[in-house]
Amino acid sequence: MKNLFYLFFFVFAFQLQAQIINVESLRIKTDTLGWAGKIGLNFSMIQNTKSLVNIGNDTHVQYKTSKSLILLIGQYSLLVSENNNLIDKSVLHLRYNYNFTGIIVGEWFLQGQRNAISKIDFRGLLGAGLRLKLKKDEKHKYYFGTTFMYEYEISTSQLTQELFRWSNYFSLSLYPTENVRFISTTYYQPAFSGFSDYRILSQNSLYFIISEHMRFKTSFNYSYDNCPEINVPKTQYSLLSGLVFDL
Repeated sequence: MKNLFYLFFFVFAFQLQAQIINVESLRIKTDTLGWAGKIGLNFSMIQNTKSLVNIGNDTHVQYKTSKSLILLIGQYSLLVSENNNLIDKSVLHLRYNYNFTGIIVGEWFLQGQRNAISKIDFRGLLGAGLRLKLKKDEKHKYYFGTTFMYEYEISTSQLTQELFRWSNYFSLSLYPTENVRFISTTYYQPAFSGFSDYRILSQNSLYFIISEHMRFKTSFNYSYDNCPEINVPKTQYSLLSGLVFDL
């Protein structure tokens, strides 16, 4: 199982971001069948009393048919100051959805990730479950998902852990005007071996449509891990803003 995760993780040329990846915020909303995608890149370098280098990548490709959806998501974030990595994390996520009834959707996914600051050298996930459409119209969308997943993790101290988790999420999408979108998703992931070992992620993203291929995005991410690695805080959060270009 470990070799399968590593093969999936390294066969691609790039890596990605976040301890729990919010797939809901990355789905491209389109009625058009076939390929769609987006690429977000950023680089900055500051030199004064200290040097600071920031590199980021957010890539998403999807293929849609009348019944199926295949998602490939890649994110990478690196922030270096005086040869010290302040942020160094990446995620690669592959997901397949099959629409059974229009309300009930089957989900299968495979994910590999690392987060040096959280002392995660490698975490592999393999899961399957259901996604339910609670409501959908032109201005509102509500979904609930529940997934059974296997987790394999290697810490930076080379300690390994294998367990099964129950991943649940609630997602809402609001479209108050043609040029404004708000997407919010909250995940709750307890371990079956003990519900005191759980994680929570809440991500809220606000989009302003500038043109057909350009959006301005502001997002606030909050995560809580009740059983993190030693000397890693239970609570982490970030506020991000930037431009997104759609292919």
